Amino acid sequence: MHHAYVFMADGMEETECLTIVDLLRRGGVDVTTVSVMKEKTVRSSHGVSIKADKKFKKVDFSDAGLLFLPGGGLGVQNLYAHKGLRKLLKSADREKTILGAVCAGPSVLGKLGILKGYHVTCYPGFEDQLKGADCTGEGVVVDRRIVTGIGLGYCVDLGLKLVALLEGQEVSDKVKAKIQHPDCVKTIEIH
Repeated sequence: MHHAYVFMADGMEETECLTIVDLLRRGGVDVTTVSVMKEKTVRSSHGVSIKADKKFKKVDFSDAGLLFLPGGGLGVQNLYAHKGLRKLLKSADREKTILGAVCAGPSVLGKLGILKGYHVTCYPGFEDQLKGADCTGEGVVVDRRIVTGIGLGYCVDLGLKLVALLEGQEVSDKVKAKIQHPDCVKTIEIH
């Protein structure tokens, strides 16, 4: 079983964070949510209080198969401000760990120089922070071990892609069918 760490900070987009956590867990991935704040409980960009599983300083990340960063303007600022997280991301990059981010989240990786030479996507307006990357503007982009999403609207597809990378396409397809993904269910309009 693979282990994923999803980082949480005050000001994060709660749905981007929790959608990824939900889908990874449905796919059998062992997920730990990690607060980079002084407390386990963070306050999201929409005022929702969410309690992380652990605080950053209490986690051994040596088994990480995935490190994931949700978006949210203030949340991303708080993620980047955390010295330990910056150090961890640089180390994970050297170790070729899968790195995922959505919305403004890729800007953290970009500022650290991790995205140089990769095709990525991000929320419009953050492209200039993706140093050395080719920003495609697509919904979800996978380039080798870097997985990025443009925003909340693509979080289900992003989560399913992460499940496929960690647990295999067959597992991802089963999760996709169980959640009634639009690709698996027809939509009709009756007037």
